[in-house]
Formats: sequence, C-alpha cells, structure tokens
Amino acid sequence: MSAPITLTGRMANDPELKFTQTGKAIARFTVVTSRRRKNGDQWEDVDTTFWTCTAWDQFAEHVTENLRKGAAVVVSGQAFQSSWEKDGQKHSRIEVRVESAGLNLRWPPKTAERSSNGGTADDPWANGGTPDAPPF
Repeated sequence: MSAPITLTGRMANDPELKFTQTGKAIARFTVVTSRRRKNGDQWEDVDTTFWTCTAWDQFAEHVTENLRKGAAVVVSGQAFQSSWEKDGQKHSRIEVRVESAGLNLRWPPKTAERSSNGGTADDPWANGGTPDAPPF
C-alpha cells in the first residue's frame, strides 16, 4: 500500500540514471528534509530525514538532466515500504515513487550577480548599452 506525499527539501546527491534489462530508465536520488527551530540565539535543523526517491521512464531522464545535488526541490509522489533480505537479515525503508519534481524557487540557486538596475553584471543591455554586434 502507498500513500501520497510531498517533500520540500534539498537534493542530497545528483540523480543516478540506470536502465532495467528491458530498457526502462530509472533515476534514483535522495531528498533531505528538515525543519528549522530557534534554540536560544541559534537556528538548528531538526527532524532531518533522508528520503530515497525513484523516477521512471522519460521522467527519470528529465530528472537526471535537470536536478543537481544541493538544489532546493519539491517532490511529489507515492510513499511505500520497500523490504528485502540480505545476509539473513531483514531490512526495510520508506521510499518515494516520484510523480512530479521541480526546483523550489523559494530558495533559488545562486546565479550571476545582479547590477543595481536589476540586470546581471554580464548583461550588455543592463546599463542602457548595446550588445557587441558582429561586424558586417
């Protein structure tokens, strides 16, 4: 049985793309979630959880191409318990079969430095100038 779940966290690693024997793409990655709480004058992360996530088919390829370690993400899918036996020991963990994923723009990745008027420092249009044009 599975349950719907939405994770808001950070990519703990780059997605790893593999293919099954039948040629189906599968991407595996980990999303780390936590909440912040103030402890005196300091903020600390609590309830930190590492979620094993899998994406399938063409979606797996999109995830691998677009998500990177450290990126703030929102991942939605189905949580289920995976069980296996290794060396006579039974193991289990909760995994997420991902149905949708994307960058969380609440904490956007750092980009080129912005100039005072909102353009990027390397933007030729930023200060009313014109870009270098090739000679004709």
